[in-house]
Amino acid sequence: MRICKKNIRLQDFTIMYFTAIAALMVILVASYQGPTNAVEVSDLKINPSGPLPPLPMPFRMSLDPRGDVQLSWNISYANQEVYIQLTVADIKHGMVFGMSDRGELTNADLVVLWDSGTNSYFGDAWSDSEGHVSLDSQQDYELLDAKHKPDGFHLLFKRPFSTCDPRDYLIEEGTVHVIYGFLEEPLASLEQLNLSRIHTGMQTVLMLRPDTLPPILPPDVRTLDVLSPNVIIPHQETTYWCYIQQLPENMPKNHIVMYESVITPGNEAIVHHMEVFECSADKGDVPEYSGSCDDKMKPNKLDFCRHVLAAWAMGAEAFYYPPDAGLPLGGPSSSRFLRLEVHYHNPLIISGRRDSSGIRLYYTPSLRRYDAGIMELGLVYTPIMAVPPKQNSFYLSGYCTSECTQTALPSGGIYIFASQLHTHLAGRGVRTVLVRAGKELEVVQEDKHFSTHYQTIRVLRKMTNVLPGDVLITKCTYNTEDRSKPTLGGFGIMDEMCVNYVHYYPRTKLELCKSHVDSGYLQKYFNFINSGEVLDSLYNTAPISMHCNQSSARLFPGEWDKKPVPVVTSILDKPRYPCEGGAPPTSKPPTPQV
Repeated sequence: MRICKKNIRLQDFTIMYFTAIAALMVILVASYQGPTNAVEVSDLKINPSGPLPPLPMPFRMSLDPRGDVQLSWNISYANQEVYIQLTVADIKHGMVFGMSDRGELTNADLVVLWDSGTNSYFGDAWSDSEGHVSLDSQQDYELLDAKHKPDGFHLLFKRPFSTCDPRDYLIEEGTVHVIYGFLEEPLASLEQLNLSRIHTGMQTVLMLRPDTLPPILPPDVRTLDVLSPNVIIPHQETTYWCYIQQLPENMPKNHIVMYESVITPGNEAIVHHMEVFECSADKGDVPEYSGSCDDKMKPNKLDFCRHVLAAWAMGAEAFYYPPDAGLPLGGPSSSRFLRLEVHYHNPLIISGRRDSSGIRLYYTPSLRRYDAGIMELGLVYTPIMAVPPKQNSFYLSGYCTSECTQTALPSGGIYIFASQLHTHLAGRGVRTVLVRAGKELEVVQEDKHFSTHYQTIRVLRKMTNVLPGDVLITKCTYNTEDRSKPTLGGFGIMDEMCVNYVHYYPRTKLELCKSHVDSGYLQKYFNFINSGEVLDSLYNTAPISMHCNQSSARLFPGEWDKKPVPVVTSILDKPRYPCEGGAPPTSKPPTPQV
């Protein structure tokens, strides 16, 4: 009996052993089969759901510092879709492209091209809080073309602005943080991929652009190049380089009608952004200078060169003024001195590279009907406006009140056609809203993913008409979770600002329309209470002091202190897409079974 029982146990063990081996083989074979949701690239048939975009794509930029990966794209507002093309000089076993809140590799919306060693696949995917990648059960990226060409591998696909998929990124106006990565080895399964273990990078870009045609330039247009003087790019990751350039002596008044970047060939991936400022006319001559903007030995007068004439950031196209307006350049009331500021982003620490990049101004002596102007909206630069430490999202608002617009604007109002948002390092979002008769009328400009490292002048898709008596509210969002002390308003990079430089016409004497909380009320807060929640309430309800300033820095006549905060009915925070309406999920849903 014992031997019989022993034999039975050996039989059972043998059956179990071979059953386990068979199951293991099935699992291994299944793991090497193509994912059901992904597209096998070799089976691709060009049969898109809509017409293909015209080529070449109108918007393009380098993603990586060497320029080996080019991103180009086009927009269809009619279909609410964006077409994206990636050109990779040397692709091995695939690549990753995606978008996330601030360029994180975690909780990112991805599209992945990968090969298993035998076949290549394309699919919509997402990463979890640890960077692990999973194929999305809802495939919203549509592959349109994939082929090798003489300049590299081309991958063309499209995606709707809004997919109604909580795992996907909502593409909207404002900054988009794009991430990318390269696959050096085959993947038997996409679930083997962890973004923290591959070579990755990040870029910022304005994905959605106006779809209007640029105006025709006048026949007598002339150009003025404001360029770096053959600078040797410093052997460090980040440099802000300043250069003073003079206008021709006795230059009469002209109108700037357009400007564009001039990038030294080979430096497209290093020149991150540039600005041209006009110096203050009442400060006289400005000394020659070419060097670091942060150099403590630079001439003090450089600090008075703050009037923005032009701003460009990586990926931005040429900037055109409306046909009826131009920005004044030259003339007896303007300064002859301009300051060029170039931000070099050199993460590979390339040495010995020379650069003569800058901005080309197009101007005409045939003055247009209106002078364009630039007005500062938002908060006054003052320590009175402070952000407590350890805050995930803290809001500050600056007001351009009805009393100021009633006093300073012409009867027909002004037309805002572009704006440049500005905060320092803690800034996460900026929004300017037009209010009329106590109700929000329209959003002038908004960026929910703002980055202080990506500041450019943004043309509005639709001009905003601001009438006398209207209110403009600029609201900024800050994150100070990494700070142990309060962040004060001020000029230093560790201080904070909340500004929208709006470009408008016709030009008025109103150059600054900003506010700050009444200092007396703030003092009461510090005397009795010290709570972030109470401070937030105080900033939103306490009386404000207005800076309704003329270009001469003098206040317009009127009483501007202890003014009540405008009472506004919010009607703009409504879902823009049918699937919106609730708060976004705080975490990714469970991994789908593929």
